[in-house]
Amino acid sequence: MPVGKRIYLKRNLPDPEVVKAFAELPASNVADCMARNCAMHPRIRLMSKPDHEMVGPAFTVHTRAGDNLAIYAALRFCQPGDVVVIDDEGDNTRSLIGEVMMSYLRDQKKIAGIVVDGPIRDIDNLQNWKLPIYARSTTPGGPYKEGPGEINVPVACGNVSVNPGDVILGDPDGVICIPRKDADQILPKAQAFHQQDDAKQVAFSQGSVDLSWVDRSLEDKGFDIIDDVYRP
Repeated sequence: MPVGKRIYLKRNLPDPEVVKAFAELPASNVADCMARNCAMHPRIRLMSKPDHEMVGPAFTVHTRAGDNLAIYAALRFCQPGDVVVIDDEGDNTRSLIGEVMMSYLRDQKKIAGIVVDGPIRDIDNLQNWKLPIYARSTTPGGPYKEGPGEINVPVACGNVSVNPGDVILGDPDGVICIPRKDADQILPKAQAFHQQDDAKQVAFSQGSVDLSWVDRSLEDKGFDIIDDVYRP
């Protein structure tokens, strides 16, 4: 088997109902239920104007830096509702995808969104699309089409490990990765946390929140509270 030039056509996929339910939750609430250890680096930013959250199973693509042959292969093999997740090996010099390929993914493949840990181009039009598009940056410089590359293998995107079939959730704050095997256990915790968070926001707004724990924590951690001005 030619490692570096592999295309896996099958994935273990999450429960569609679980995926659908995550679409009702903010990425931040879900992340807080995962030890705050699942969010992609903020260099990956929302580039379009979707009117809904991005959620779907990961269709992973590992490209050679600055090369998009494997992404063209993804156009053939990804499925409706997928989130295409692209690892560009840390490169930030050549765009991997633009409006032409994006049009095919949106209109023909009907993907749920795309996450590119690298540059894209044609942002003047893409920035107004409803398709959730996350990327690292933009540049007019185009890619090579030589390979190698791999599809549906583990990748690193935004400093987070992503396996094929993991649940990818994105909103205006950014993108998180929910491991497929843990998704059904994380969902009820995140739903409960979301309800508690709404109540917490109301309490903070009304000034009825109990912040006595802050005083105890500051004392336990050895903070000095000085009733005086700072003097250099």
